[in-house]
Amino acid sequence: MAALGIAVIGQGPRDDIAAVFASALATNTRIIVRGCLDGLSDADVDGLPPRDGDDTLYTRLRGERDVKISKAAVIERAPETLDALRRDGADALLFACTGAFPPMRGDVGVVFPSRVLAALAAGLLATGRLGLLVPAPEQIRKLARKWERPGIQIAAEALLPSASADEAEAAATRLAIHRPHLVAMDCMSYTPETRAILRRVIAAPTLLAVSATARVLQEIMA
Repeated sequence: MAALGIAVIGQGPRDDIAAVFASALATNTRIIVRGCLDGLSDADVDGLPPRDGDDTLYTRLRGERDVKISKAAVIERAPETLDALRRDGADALLFACTGAFPPMRGDVGVVFPSRVLAALAAGLLATGRLGLLVPAPEQIRKLARKWERPGIQIAAEALLPSASADEAEAAATRLAIHRPHLVAMDCMSYTPETRAILRRVIAAPTLLAVSATARVLQEIMA
């Protein structure tokens, strides 16, 4: 039985993320989820706030509580999380965050959604306007820089992945003013339901990080 190890930047379980990959992979695939912040109390996590916008990551603790955490703290704890997933018997490893990460111990062969999403966007949009949906306003400047490349104009809006349908529609309406040719949803916690709202309002192809990455893993683990 093949096993997929998923490292989330917050805490497990994350049934919402696990379910997407379980539906995309063979029915007998074992899904193992570990969090870089597993074992920490809520107070411990609250003691890891971002220093600034460049250090900000968004996650959902155990799939229940939205928090912004320090990227540096996640990077420090990530190697042990990946080691633990390998000890669990994972055949493939996913680091379930769309942030751009520096080289880390144990990251050889790990699938990073940021690289998957960036490659898809580059292949689909050589020049034009790229719309971005990001979790927090303070991330807009950093993530716009991450997506910049020659010939591409960036328009970004912030929307928490746990936002209501009305809030998603409002964000999509603001983004639609810029008439993007392609939209990238830059967080693993965004849902197919929110993608459907963006596609309807903006009328442009929209990339959802979690499902795009699941399809890549489907190829790797077939």
